[in-house]
Amino acid sequence: MSDTLFTTIEIETNSEGVCTLLLNRPEVHNAFNEIMIDEITRALARLEADNTVRVLCIQGSGRSFCAGADLNWMQRTADYSIEQNYNDAMRMAKMMHSLYSFSKPTVAFVHGVIFGGGVGLIACCDIVIADSTATFSLSEVKLGLVPAVIGPYVVNAMGPRIARRYMLSAERFDATAAQRSGLVHECVEATATPAKQRQLMQDLLACGPRAQQVAKLHVINNLSMKIKDDIQTQTAELIASVRASDEGREGVGAFLEKRPPSWRKPCQD
Repeated sequence: MSDTLFTTIEIETNSEGVCTLLLNRPEVHNAFNEIMIDEITRALARLEADNTVRVLCIQGSGRSFCAGADLNWMQRTADYSIEQNYNDAMRMAKMMHSLYSFSKPTVAFVHGVIFGGGVGLIACCDIVIADSTATFSLSEVKLGLVPAVIGPYVVNAMGPRIARRYMLSAERFDATAAQRSGLVHECVEATATPAKQRQLMQDLLACGPRAQQVAKLHVINNLSMKIKDDIQTQTAELIASVRASDEGREGVGAFLEKRPPSWRKPCQD
């Protein structure tokens, strides 16, 4: 059964209870904007309450899974006040936490580029399978910003030492490095992805749904870093202040204008 209530995502649930949430803005590599964030949040709330859904799969249409923030959205936020930036960041924080705390198994199948908020999205999932040619980056500091809202989930997935490297360097890393870091569980060739997906769904559906929910809740509440409402608020406040700072405005402006930011000096021989 498919769902036509959304414009930036598509939802389809099969007879076994496997629901696919498809990011569907292929013309911009499925980059986030405020509409997509709202639609994903609303979809997660509805799917959480749907007892026919056993497993949630997240995928991206087109050439990439998710390239992070949409340029037009970034341009609109460039002149936001701190309060407007905070409200905007809280919407993203609520979406991430809704996915992280989703009570049923969540699986992301990723390909192409996975940057910024896209990395945060998969860090919230229980299982991540990556195309072996996928490319990842926590690119925020290149824009004078920080991976604040997604930070707790990325650190949970990768560990603080590895997360610090990629958050500070903004370098691109491949699927093998993503698997080594813990962000990705398995890398597969593109041709092998459908078979891997079928097998993984069979494995998940063979387990007791209540036991899966209890096990997941136990890990979230007792065995992981606590990610509660106060952390969402703190990270939203942090990115709001950084976005509104001189460096944040300069970085985003330079990116949109396709020029080097003021802090990037020519290399000396």
